[in-house]
Amino acid sequence: MTTSLFLLRCVQLGLSIADLEMLSIGLINDMYAESRNDECNYATLATQEDFDKF
Repeated sequence: MTTSLFLLRCVQLGLSIADLEMLSIGLINDMYAESRNDECNYATLATQEDFDKF
């Protein structure tokens, strides 16, 4: 990953320079990947009852 791509991802996540001091590169990459999953529609969503059974 290039520096410019990393900074672009930070901007897309809405992170400030102060936030970058507290976060690692790996955590920011994970946050970016999870933010892309927010747009995914799942056929079945788990309920509290499903978690209790687990």
